[in-house]
Amino acid sequence: MISSSVARRLRVCVATGLAMAAGWAAPAFAAGAMATGGLTSQPIGHYDFCKLNPGECSIRPANLAPATMNDGFMSKLISVTVKVNAAVKPMSDMDIYGKDEVWAYPDHGVGDCEDYVLEKRRDLAGMGVSLADLLITVVRKPDGEGHAVLTVRTDKGDYVLDNLTNKVKAWDQTGYRFLKRQAIDNTGRWVSIRGGQQILVGAVQ
Repeated sequence: MISSSVARRLRVCVATGLAMAAGWAAPAFAAGAMATGGLTSQPIGHYDFCKLNPGECSIRPANLAPATMNDGFMSKLISVTVKVNAAVKPMSDMDIYGKDEVWAYPDHGVGDCEDYVLEKRRDLAGMGVSLADLLITVVRKPDGEGHAVLTVRTDKGDYVLDNLTNKVKAWDQTGYRFLKRQAIDNTGRWVSIRGGQQILVGAVQ
């Protein structure tokens, strides 16, 4: 149950997101899609998540075409980003569960980066966006720390939804090094991203 104060805050944040979307214009030159490689190791957190939620990790989306990017779709991405970022309080897995690398839906209003990604993915899938276009992605931040974001595939390039900002950015404008992401044709498989580095910590080899 969301308190009235939180609900008011969410309404303000979503309104702000919609205003941001209204000022968005498609870039003259799209970022393009990430270049992916072959199958790679599944992050340990996702492996454990799949053991608890096997039905979510064996989906083969029927529609593999990238989503159509337009003002309405960008508005949807910004709205979901702002809403989830405001609704979930950042908290480490160690503080929540007493151990690291627990991927879970933030149903109790707290979570770390993977949990924000799962919630945004769930929200957008519920709005009809194909899971082939909603890909959990592992990156490395400029400071070297591992991080997870949601990659959204579109016909104008790949965009990133991030709990560290309410802006929806083209993937090559984030400053991150992209390592691996879910395969578009199977929610339980992962592929490497060319030009990235293999991440060793937290992966099932």
